[in-house]
Amino acid sequence: MVPIIRGTRLVHDGWARFLVAEVTMPDGTRITREIEDHGRAVAVLPYDPTRRVALLVSQFRAPVFFAEGPLDMLETPAGILDEGDPEEGARREAYEETGVELTALERVVSAWTAPGISTERMDLFLAAFSAADRSGPGGGLAEENEAITVHEVALDDLAARSDRGEVADMKTLTLVFALRLRHPHLFAAA
Repeated sequence: MVPIIRGTRLVHDGWARFLVAEVTMPDGTRITREIEDHGRAVAVLPYDPTRRVALLVSQFRAPVFFAEGPLDMLETPAGILDEGDPEEGARREAYEETGVELTALERVVSAWTAPGISTERMDLFLAAFSAADRSGPGGGLAEENEAITVHEVALDDLAARSDRGEVADMKTLTLVFALRLRHPHLFAAA
């Protein structure tokens, strides 16, 4: 026997939907669980293997500010995958947020971001780029009030920050670790 969702109640419908699920467990116990529902997302770590830098972004994050007070933190470009191919979504987010046009993407993983509360499944990618691929302004979409700042960070500095626990965003940390494992030569002394 498996758990059965007997029904859900919508408590908010905006950028994300919030539901309360009525669940019957295999032993017959009835429980409720909250669900934050906004579906698939993508994130990508653009890096220049020649210059050994990565493009990261920062912007105001209300939940982080509410919980601990930092005004922003370094993150990889990311966003909701409304529909379509995750690779197309990763390319779109990278262009909107950093102004870089990515071609080849290296898939890292498709993973649940917070399985205890959210339906979000995020596809993570690494993507090499060159200085010639930076053709747009970046900064995010004005109509979404993103106000994104683009940061070019040396890969050795990014690795050191991750080692010191200064990379506080899970998707970014995962992608930094993946880049270090898959392409260690980018972090070797010149």
